[in-house]
Amino acid sequence: MKLKDIAENLKLEAIGGFDENREVDGAYIGDLLSVVMANGKENNIWITIQTHINIIAVAVLVNMSGIIIAEDMEIDKNTVEKAKEEKVALFKSKLTSYEIACQLNNLGI
Repeated sequence: MKLKDIAENLKLEAIGGFDENREVDGAYIGDLLSVVMANGKENNIWITIQTHINIIAVAVLVNMSGIIIAEDMEIDKNTVEKAKEEKVALFKSKLTSYEIACQLNNLGI
């Protein structure tokens, strides 16, 4: 499924630009960066409540399709700038990580 379809279906707030046609093959939920680096997969969309700049480095390292910040957490402006610089899709949602995962599951992710 493409990022644009996920963003539309989940009514995500896009923080900066993103490659609408980037494919998403799965999802990963985690807030401990070392665990995400070890277990996240390429083309996963990552669901987290972490908002600091290091999440961008992890997403780039794992080659994730994007990041969804759950629970309407405030995102640091340095994180937003780094996401734009690295071309990492960054989204925000008012939903919990569980609710986001359920909706992704309903979409076939």
